[in-house]
Amino acid sequence: MLRANAIVGQSGGPTSAINATLSGVIKACLGNKERINTLYGVKNGIEGLLKDDIIELSGMFCDRNKLKRLEATPSSALGSCRMRLPESFNDIVYRRIFDIFKKYGIGYFFYIGGNDSMDTVSKLDKYARTCGYGIRIIGIPKTIDNDLTETDHTPGYGSAAKYIATTVSEILRDCASYTVKAVTVIEIMGRDAGWLTCAASLPKAVIGEGVDLIYLPERTFSMDKFISSVNKALERHPNVVIAVSEGIRYENGAYVGELEQSGNKDVFGHKYLAGVSKVLSRAISENIGCKVRAIELNLLQRCAAHLQSAVDISESIRIGKAAVERALKGESGRMISLERRKGKYSVRIKSVDIDAVANKVRYVPCSFINKDGNYVTKECIEYLLPLVLGETKKEYKNGLPVYCIIK
Repeated sequence: MLRANAIVGQSGGPTSAINATLSGVIKACLGNKERINTLYGVKNGIEGLLKDDIIELSGMFCDRNKLKRLEATPSSALGSCRMRLPESFNDIVYRRIFDIFKKYGIGYFFYIGGNDSMDTVSKLDKYARTCGYGIRIIGIPKTIDNDLTETDHTPGYGSAAKYIATTVSEILRDCASYTVKAVTVIEIMGRDAGWLTCAASLPKAVIGEGVDLIYLPERTFSMDKFISSVNKALERHPNVVIAVSEGIRYENGAYVGELEQSGNKDVFGHKYLAGVSKVLSRAISENIGCKVRAIELNLLQRCAAHLQSAVDISESIRIGKAAVERALKGESGRMISLERRKGKYSVRIKSVDIDAVANKVRYVPCSFINKDGNYVTKECIEYLLPLVLGETKKEYKNGLPVYCIIK
């Protein structure tokens, strides 16, 4: 029966659902005042924690209407960071973090993030056990990339997939306006896994009109086969639309868009990616000679709160609440997970060992990709469809959405 204060942080790339998860954490903490005295929020994740940049959330969100606004707000309301903790527990960083925990009487730490954030959760939990500090640390998944292991899907992915499918539908209608031969290449986020790009298949499944080709990082890319496939598509109709993951690679492992990139890496060693649509557009222009466009969705796909999936937001709130409930039951070093039930779509919320998730990647399975490696299968579409269902209500002022700003 640990009675202590709690703290929550957000990390990694923003999504349009991460604040719904934050809302779930806040609701659960406010509903368990006999165990959790005060809920704090840390600004900009672990970086902010090291700077003691902490605010109180308990009093800030007593108004339930403000929580509803928070759930509809895109990006990370508490701010984010990309910081890798040292491998050695002798590093002063760990002592500094736990000194801050002691200062605020923290007995519960909730960290909302992706693969790299789960690495942080794992290390902090191990350090706490090593030094004997009584704290319960829970990882809460979020990532539009949908590439966390041990969960059917990740909060944030459904809304991003809904945005991509909707945007692709709109691009398709625009392209259909003309009869001149043209190819449009849409570049979608996805370094190692092509889950987001898979969503470009949904318009064809729902309304019968869709992209002609889909390329994912899970399959080796061949420029010769690509040009051949584009030519065949142009024989069928004049306006060809292609969806491609930013992380597609050649057989030698080089990124197709590598020449368009800076070569810089983040603190976790990941190269900054972009530019594959430009490379493919040039190749089409040089080899086929038709009109060609390159469209890079970039940041738009991860913070499009106006196209939130109701299923995504509902599940995001639920896992936030579940994280608090699990911690109150004594769990630590765990991540909250979604398990899909058989039959009509529903999920069961459970927790998994954080070390089964940290620094691992969940790829699009072979059964989701066609034999030519240039489209997805019916099984993939059936997996995707329930995740984009439903719309959320928005608060507007003078025609524009109103968001929750935490300062």
